[in-house]
Formats: sequence, structure tokens, C-alpha cells
Amino acid sequence: MSRTKRLREEVHRFLSERGRANTVEVFDHLNERFRWGATMNQVGNILAKDTRFEKVGSVRDFFRGARYSVCIWALSGRNHGDSGPSKATA
Repeated sequence: MSRTKRLREEVHRFLSERGRANTVEVFDHLNERFRWGATMNQVGNILAKDTRFEKVGSVRDFFRGARYSVCIWALSGRNHGDSGPSKATA
């Protein structure tokens, strides 16, 4: 079982409610929601490696007192309920 399962499910719920959010917003939400929170590396890996999320852009703005370029994330448009294309037999 994944060590970040609860975090992944919460990110999915958060993005389904908001539609889009940048990495810093997801990080802040997780750290407000859970007692132990998450590191920025964990959040980045969750967003980048889980196929339910996709990067839809980036923004360069002031976060935490400095200028950073952060990615904007949304739920992927792919259907994850299927196991893949079915093969027809002749």
C-alpha cells in the first residue's frame, strides 16, 4: 500500500472541488487538512506521478516572499475506470 494514499485521495478531492490549483495551493491545503501534512517533495511527486492529475500550465508569481514558477494542476481527462482497450476476438 502506498504511504501517500490519504494524501493522494485528498488531492483528488481538492482538485475535483476547485477544478485547478497550483502546487503551492495544494501543498497549503494538505498541511491545513492533515496533522502531519506533507513535504513539498511529496506533493510534487504525488502530482507528477499519479495519472489522475495533469499539468495544465504554469505561473510565475510571488510565493512565500520570493518569485517562483509553479505548475498548475487539474484532474486528468482520461477515464481511469477501464483497464484499457478491449480486444475483440474473431
